[in-house]
Amino acid sequence: MSLRAWAAALLAVAHLGASACQPGEKPVFLTFDTGHMGVAPLVAEMIRKHQLKLSFFLADEPTLNGGSSLDEQWAPWWRERAAEGHDFGSHTWEHDIWVADLPTAPGGSPRFRFRTQAGEQPARFRELSAAQYCEELKKPAQRFKAMTGREMAPIFRAPGGKASKALLDAARACGFEHVGWSPAGFLGDELNSERYPNARLLAKALRDIRPGDILLAHLGIWSRQEAWAPAVLEPLIEGLKAKGMCFAPLREHPRHAKLMAASRPNP
Repeated sequence: MSLRAWAAALLAVAHLGASACQPGEKPVFLTFDTGHMGVAPLVAEMIRKHQLKLSFFLADEPTLNGGSSLDEQWAPWWRERAAEGHDFGSHTWEHDIWVADLPTAPGGSPRFRFRTQAGEQPARFRELSAAQYCEELKKPAQRFKAMTGREMAPIFRAPGGKASKALLDAARACGFEHVGWSPAGFLGDELNSERYPNARLLAKALRDIRPGDILLAHLGIWSRQEAWAPAVLEPLIEGLKAKGMCFAPLREHPRHAKLMAASRPNP
């Protein structure tokens, strides 16, 4: 991305306040999808310690204590993050992983097949119309506003990053733009621990991540035996900062700045 593009993006969001980055720093965009929330207290600690601005994608996923990531137990945690000024998007309510587009009659509404699964839940398959999928995108936004009083940004991340053009078009018609991640930004916290130990994941991230990359991690992965955080998270933050990078919310990304700025009320 050219310096001119970065400058234009920062001007587009100037009314929202100062950039998360200082002059001369190069932004990366660390994002977290919900998970079992075991990592959430550590993420909050890192935010405070390193003065980070991040982005979160919310689904109502099972948690370690038998609750869910958007229940009343976690409402104070989300209120604290909202007060810190991060960005928030939808991850669908039930963590619907796209499987296929379904045939429709001429002129009929698009329909989709999903594998609905989160955490250690057994997978179930279901079919949703475009209108029903729209409601699945809206529910995390509605719950987020009820918990925090704040509007969610008009962005979403398809679980697993799986989507078709028809699904993205349906989401866009519903008011949501998709945000994926950069190839180097896949941090690997959901990979097998034996094949991808923490030291390997950290080394790869520090080697490959470049300014402008969108990074992906989770607030807790059930299947990983060697906990990714704190072993990787803080060394990654410190290592990228040592390379002159800073952590910015998605509203400062050139691809998403205009949309997100337009969706926010004037101060």
